[in-house]
Amino acid sequence: MSFLQTALNDSVIVRPPGFYIIAFQTLPVISVYFIFLAFVYVVTVMFNCLVIYVIIFNHCLHTPKFLAVLNLAVIDLILNTSTIPGMIKIFLLKDNFVPFNLCLVQMFFYYAFGALESFALAVLAYDRLIAICFPLHQHSINTLQRMSCIISLTWCVAVSICAFTVGIITRLSFCNSLNVFSYFCDYAPVFRLACNDYTLQWSISSVLSSLILAGPFTFIFLSYIIILTTVFRMKSLDSRVKALATCVEHLILVAVFYVPVITIFSIGYYLRNIDPDQRVLSLSLASCIPPCINPIVYSLKTKEIKIRAFAMMKTHKIEEDQQRTKCLRV
Repeated sequence: MSFLQTALNDSVIVRPPGFYIIAFQTLPVISVYFIFLAFVYVVTVMFNCLVIYVIIFNHCLHTPKFLAVLNLAVIDLILNTSTIPGMIKIFLLKDNFVPFNLCLVQMFFYYAFGALESFALAVLAYDRLIAICFPLHQHSINTLQRMSCIISLTWCVAVSICAFTVGIITRLSFCNSLNVFSYFCDYAPVFRLACNDYTLQWSISSVLSSLILAGPFTFIFLSYIIILTTVFRMKSLDSRVKALATCVEHLILVAVFYVPVITIFSIGYYLRNIDPDQRVLSLSLASCIPPCINPIVYSLKTKEIKIRAFAMMKTHKIEEDQQRTKCLRV
């Protein structure tokens, strides 16, 4: 196998042509799992596109809250697109080789939009915090322009951090194994294949990765402490119930995203001898399921989206019936 070697700072960087994705080697009936993934991806695309379409084409939903929901739907769509089609391609075509540059692109998209998912949940927590704790000043504090600025800032931070951490990979040499034990071009498994000293780079990337997950989670946790404190100070029981009811959808999304990730990494930390295929299976489910569930939760639980989605479907059906009637008359 020939390697592209380039000189950098008086040292030689050995860059391979690509990597081989090695996963699900011992799991039985793995074909059933890939059929399930295909179903998850179809549902992800359908429901996220529905949420995006309903919000964009209904001016009544052009509010800070639904801008945050739109942001989450776009992120979910791209996040699952960055991994599931590639996994299905490997299974169908039996081609598990990923070129080096394409590997870095996939790695960047997965981690950038995984980080953006975490930030998007924090943005939704901010929206609930303002709505419940400052109801009289909600529309002056949480404006559409301010929400746009906050979302733009989260995109800049997530993209910058992930571009930097993925860029570190280009400064490493790969002269031994090219087998990546994961379900895509995963950062840590690729990093560990480097044959030069990567202690400093690994420390920097680990700190930054922890910040983009732990930072938003800490903000969400503190937000709900303040929200609960405000709610329990309300004198009316009905007011308490209504205030908490507006948080149900968001709490479901937070649980679906963070609980599996925290559980998997906690188990991995205390039980280091986990079967590699079971670890990969758990991680793939933890990353693929939330983008599928999120739009379903918002489309079924949020009254505004549900009403307008049904209204648009009804209008579309009426237009089809009118068109069919015209064709029959002709």
